[in-house]
Amino acid sequence: MDTTASPHSTDTVCVVGSINADLSVATEHLPQPGQTVRGGGLVIGSGGKSANQAVAASRIGASVSMVGAVGRDEHGGILRGALEREGIDTSRVQSFSDVATGTALITIDHEGENTIVVSPGANGVLCDRDIELARGTIAQAAVLGLAFEVDDRVLLTAARIAHSSGGRVVLNPSPYRTPHPDLLAMVDLLVLNELELADMVGADLAAKSWEDICHVLFERFGIRHTVVTAGARGAMVLNHADGTGPDAQAHVVRIAPITVSAVDTTGCGDAFLGAVLAGLADGRTVVDAAHTAAAVAAYAATRRGAQDSYPTSAELQALLDSLDHDVAAAPAH
Repeated sequence: MDTTASPHSTDTVCVVGSINADLSVATEHLPQPGQTVRGGGLVIGSGGKSANQAVAASRIGASVSMVGAVGRDEHGGILRGALEREGIDTSRVQSFSDVATGTALITIDHEGENTIVVSPGANGVLCDRDIELARGTIAQAAVLGLAFEVDDRVLLTAARIAHSSGGRVVLNPSPYRTPHPDLLAMVDLLVLNELELADMVGADLAAKSWEDICHVLFERFGIRHTVVTAGARGAMVLNHADGTGPDAQAHVVRIAPITVSAVDTTGCGDAFLGAVLAGLADGRTVVDAAHTAAAVAAYAATRRGAQDSYPTSAELQALLDSLDHDVAAAPAH
């Protein structure tokens, strides 16, 4: 996967999954159980893990289609319009009249950390039949992005369509639940954070080397290619080569962190994933895509909100140019 281009004639990204209205409040510190804290003004933004990933990919130049669902309510209209203004194809976004649009309730403290509670709404009633209606869109995409804010049947149907059509399937198992074995069998790249990785391979993660983790992911789940994100500490790309036992090789590449003054970490993981999708659709390797994704996520942390914080191609290039300048200006040791 790391070295070959997509077999598709198009370089499009398709994202199947959640679309939410984000209701955010800033607080001095996050509330503890049973505690009430004073917050600032309510901010209503566009979100949902999958919609966030679609916007992040589109803003840095990918051609993106969104497959999902909203309610036939005010939030649903706002969210559809927001996606369309980003140049995303929403022709396969369903509008349901009997359920509200999905909603995320977000609190953000003065250090940019957050808590999030999600009410699934329309995302929770999206089903495999709705995905079948989008078969053509999914089959034509070079890369399919999936996350866990929709039902397993939705994910399985979308993955089967992409897999059988030669597209790459990228899975972000978040919010974490145990992935369906049939889904993992079709995954070309797994992207998850350290907490999700610990849930997947066991709480003794800290005692393992990255090479050991790479072997565990392959031996237990058949996953050959993984990116593990670690926030301000960067990311790790794990590639498991052919072979078993002593002949197996685990290739590990560290993606260095990009240091910024974080304002709000909401949606930074989605920014990373969207940039990976865009890079793969453009024919780049996982390592190259992850380097760019680290910069996209770092940029997102410097601004409030999820989708509103994601860089355009020009903004991303300005950040990368500034980093190159800093490196060039640093004295040699």
